Amino acid sequence: MNGAMDSAMDNSEKQCELAISVKTSLEQYFKDLDGQPPHAVYDMLMGCVEKPMLQFVLNHAGGNQSKTADILGLNRNTLRKKMQQYNIE
Repeated sequence: MNGAMDSAMDNSEKQCELAISVKTSLEQYFKDLDGQPPHAVYDMLMGCVEKPMLQFVLNHAGGNQSKTADILGLNRNTLRKKMQQYNIE
């Protein structure tokens, strides 16, 4: 990346506590591997973040799936598929 993009990315990361938490957790994960090769990091991370996010927003929306999908910017069918994937009722 160029300097301007690096700087913009650094600023957005500084403003997003979630990004900092993810980076810190990944650093610890790779450290804990102790030389073992990483595997399926994307799926692991998404599973750790996506399920609690879906549960929180669904609760915030009072269980209304249409409202939840709208808040998340997802199609309602996509939300239902993800809820099924994570056994969320």
